[in-house]
Amino acid sequence: MENELENYLDNHYIHKSNWLRAAVLGANDGILSTSSIAIGVAAASDFREPVILATLAGLVAGALSMAAGEYVSVSSQTDVEKADIEREKQELQEMPEIELERLAAIYESRGLKKETALRVAKELTAHDALGAHVRDELGITEINQAKPLQAALASGASFVFGGMLPFLVTLFFPVKNLEYYLYVFAIIFLGFLGALAAKTGGSNILKAVLRVTFWGTIAMVLTAIVGHVFGVNLA
Repeated sequence: MENELENYLDNHYIHKSNWLRAAVLGANDGILSTSSIAIGVAAASDFREPVILATLAGLVAGALSMAAGEYVSVSSQTDVEKADIEREKQELQEMPEIELERLAAIYESRGLKKETALRVAKELTAHDALGAHVRDELGITEINQAKPLQAALASGASFVFGGMLPFLVTLFFPVKNLEYYLYVFAIIFLGFLGALAAKTGGSNILKAVLRVTFWGTIAMVLTAIVGHVFGVNLA
């Protein structure tokens, strides 16, 4: 039975959503943020060193910021979940009959007959009352339960991976027209990432690629405009 459940989950994608979201967001932001910084500086400078320094600083700061921000935000979600679970424990102790009626009403709203819903609620309550209410009343499951450390590591590591790609471009490609090299490779990287994320998540690949390249283009064009407008010849 356990193997059958594992095989069932392997054929679906929702159980990957937490870490996949953090990893895709981190890598996408890594590519886009560092490319945008590099393009903005390259558009304002004829020298490689300022571009490399700005890109590296953006890479390090962005990775730390992404990891810390993801950890804090997901930790806040975890705190809310824990508080709701504790409140549910207290309500089960103080008013078990009302909680049973709430659970039965949930099952009835999902299509079960009133008698069947009540019977199911009683059986699940007898088996694991708190688990039934956490899952069906609060909507917290193992799949969508917040995991701060996992999200932070996935986000930070993927940002570094994504940010290293444009950083390598700043190291090895000609300084002249460097912003164009950065843009082309960033779009390639973003398109590949969008396709990979869509493939992993089982969604439409073309739609994902178009979405990420479109918004990536807007961000990089705007930063290039800023660099040209200020036109500071950075030494």
